[in-house]
Amino acid sequence: MAWEEDENAVYVVVVNDEEQYSIWPDYKEIPNGWRTVGKTGPKAECLAHINEVWTDMRPLSLRKQMAEAESRGK
Repeated sequence: MAWEEDENAVYVVVVNDEEQYSIWPDYKEIPNGWRTVGKTGPKAECLAHINEVWTDMRPLSLRKQMAEAESRGK
């Protein structure tokens, strides 16, 4: 059985510099460019956490660009 199919698999919630979230198997090394956010648990629990905290799907760079454009327009 692959770890993706294992309902007992443990995941960590990770985020990148653009503040985009994902989950990662806890036994694997976190890929470069990603860091943990402190949430670990079953897949459904980790995805529920992401659903709560990731309220703006736009990448950070886009949010900053849009905020700058808005401030110049006022």
